[in-house]
Amino acid sequence: MSGEAISSPCLSARGIWKIFGNRPKRALEMADTGASRAEVREATGCTIGARDVSFDAYHGETFVIMGLSGSGKSTLLRCVARLSALSRGSVILEGDDLTAMSEAELRAVRRAKLSMVFQHFGLFWHRRVIDNVAYGLEVQGMDRRTRHSRANEMLGLVGLEGCGNSYPHQLSGGMRQRVLIAMAIAFGPKLLVADEPTTALDVTVQAQILELLEELQADLGMAMVLISHDLGLVATHADRVAVMYAGRVVETAPVSRGFGRSRHPYTRSLYRSIPRLDTEPEESLSAIEGQPPDLARLPPGCAFEPRCFLGRGRDDCRQVRPALEPAGDDGSFSACPHWRLLPMEPDGGGTGDERAVRVPA
Repeated sequence: MSGEAISSPCLSARGIWKIFGNRPKRALEMADTGASRAEVREATGCTIGARDVSFDAYHGETFVIMGLSGSGKSTLLRCVARLSALSRGSVILEGDDLTAMSEAELRAVRRAKLSMVFQHFGLFWHRRVIDNVAYGLEVQGMDRRTRHSRANEMLGLVGLEGCGNSYPHQLSGGMRQRVLIAMAIAFGPKLLVADEPTTALDVTVQAQILELLEELQADLGMAMVLISHDLGLVATHADRVAVMYAGRVVETAPVSRGFGRSRHPYTRSLYRSIPRLDTEPEESLSAIEGQPPDLARLPPGCAFEPRCFLGRGRDDCRQVRPALEPAGDDGSFSACPHWRLLPMEPDGGGTGDERAVRVPA
C-alpha cells in the first residue's frame, strides 16, 4: 500500500446511473418515484446496471471496487472511464468534468491523465513489445527516438529489460500483463483504472503484478481504482474498498478496519466463506444461501434480503430500499440499517458464527 493520500480527491464519482435499454429517461423517472427494478423492466424494457453510485479516489490511494460476477463492477468502471455513457451522474478528474466533455476532449484527457488496464490482453500482436508500449506516445505525435527511449524506460520499471524487440506471442501471460502496465503508465497518468488485471494469471504472478503496481504508484503518486472479487487481494493491497451487490454499493470502508468487522451482512458473509487455517478438518465452509438476483427483477427493498442472515423475512428490509449512510466514525458507510447488530470482532478476524444471528421481528 502507498503512503498517506493527500486530502484533495483525484477522482470524484457522484450519483452514477447506468440504464441499459431504449428508454433510459423514462426508466430514470420511474426509479426516482421509487419503482422497483422489476417494475422499471416491465414498463420500459430497461435494466438498471448501476444505481446511484458515488465514491472518491485520492492521489496515492488504492481504491478497490469489490463484488461477485454480475454485481455491476465492470459497468461502473466503464462509466468512470467514460468508455460507456452515463445515464445520469458526474465523473470529476482533478477538477475536470468528464461527463461534460466531447469525444475529442476525452481523448486528450486519456492521453494526459487517465489510463486503463483490463483483464484481457489488448496488445498489437504484429508489433514488437517496444512499439506496443510506445503506441500511446506515437498517437500523441512524439518522435520515434524519444518514444522508444521512454518505452525502454517503462519496460525497465516493469522488469522487462531487454524484451523490447520481442513480439507478444513470445512472452508469458505475466510478461504480457507487465507490457500492458508499461503501456498504461508510459505518459505518467494521474489515475489508473484496472478491471481485474490479474485474473488470467497464476497466484505467484498475481502477487508480482500487484506489488509492481504498488511500486509504480509510489513512484508516480497516481490514484488507482481496481476491480476485484478477491478478498485476499483487497486485504493485502487496498487502502479503501467499495462492496457492490446487484448494481449498488452496499458498503465502503477503510481496509485497515478488517473484514471481520464489516458493517454489511453481505460483506460479512463473503468474509465467512473464506477457508481459514484454524478451521477444523470436519468443519464445513460457510456459504451464502441462495443465488445472486436477476438485475432485471430485483425486489423493491434490499436486494440481499432473501439471502441475508440478519434481515431475512423482516418487513422493512423486504419493502424499503436502504440508503448508503455513515456507519461509525472511521469513514465507513453501510446500506444496512441493522449493521449495529453485527458482532464486531476487535481483531478483525471474526470468531463467531454470524449465521446464528437473527434480528427480532
